[in-house]
Amino acid sequence: MFQELSRIGRRRALQGSAAAFVTFGLLLWWLLPLGESSPGGTMVFSTGTRTGVYELYGKLLRKELAKDMPDLDVQLRNSEGSKENLEWVATGKVDYTIAQADAVEQYKLDGEPGADLLRGCARLYDDYVHVVVPRASSVDSIAELRGKKVAVGPAGSGVRLIAEHVLKAAGLDPKKDIEPLPDGIRTMPELLREGKIDAFFWSGGLPTSAVADLSTSLDIRLVEIGEELVEKLHQQRGASGYYRAAVMPADAYPKAQDSPVQTIAVTNLLVTRVGTDAELTERLTQTVIDSRDRIGGKVHAAQRVDLRTAIYTDPLDLHEGARRYYRSVKP
Repeated sequence: MFQELSRIGRRRALQGSAAAFVTFGLLLWWLLPLGESSPGGTMVFSTGTRTGVYELYGKLLRKELAKDMPDLDVQLRNSEGSKENLEWVATGKVDYTIAQADAVEQYKLDGEPGADLLRGCARLYDDYVHVVVPRASSVDSIAELRGKKVAVGPAGSGVRLIAEHVLKAAGLDPKKDIEPLPDGIRTMPELLREGKIDAFFWSGGLPTSAVADLSTSLDIRLVEIGEELVEKLHQQRGASGYYRAAVMPADAYPKAQDSPVQTIAVTNLLVTRVGTDAELTERLTQTVIDSRDRIGGKVHAAQRVDLRTAIYTDPLDLHEGARRYYRSVKP
């Protein structure tokens, strides 16, 4: 009799343990996203020139991706700017990149390799056009750059594209009416400091560290690009249609500005290509949106990333993975 009761007790204990185990398993399944595995492998992301905002944004985004997708190895690659970025992603040398909308349009208009394969993931933030001169310079307008030595960015860079359009809008021939130098933001400040150039063009987020650093060692100022030039830019059509009038706030470069500066801005896009893994693209797009405030704390321009506008990646169609993400968060 006692042995029989013992067997019944053990059976009930085992049944109770099994029930508890099942209950615990269901609870664990409910609380943990066990069905969501992190994409792995290697992803290559091209940024831009050293000391530029693209590079800093890429480094900060890599940290965020490491938290969201710990099995993913994100490799950053520097470039000379938008055109090179677009060529690399279009031809499969990198997986994702950042590029200005005007450069994307120009790449498509020129029929460059893989242009039809490019797709957008998100509209990011605006680049502001800087025209930097020593404070004592006589140059007060773009037209007054005539005859001056001007650094306009490397061939194929987004800076060069903008500089040439702005100079033409001001009635200047970029090849004949100025002495153009193909230097980028890595060398522009030092050339201006040494008096080897009279001015330089730069297109970047606010603030760009190279310009901010220069303002602490050289008395500089920013030349305005008036609204009348914006109308002339739009008359050029093509890539120039992506420029808009903008104001650089007075606190962007406190040592170089006494007041806001009228200029132009152009949107930056997060770009990939057809065939890039849809799940990875979906997760990357989510990280870009979710990390806005954290990245924006160090890259002021990134604070402008907005879920409501990120979906507008003109002149590129959305990648299917990015489309999935926006559909999933649609109210």
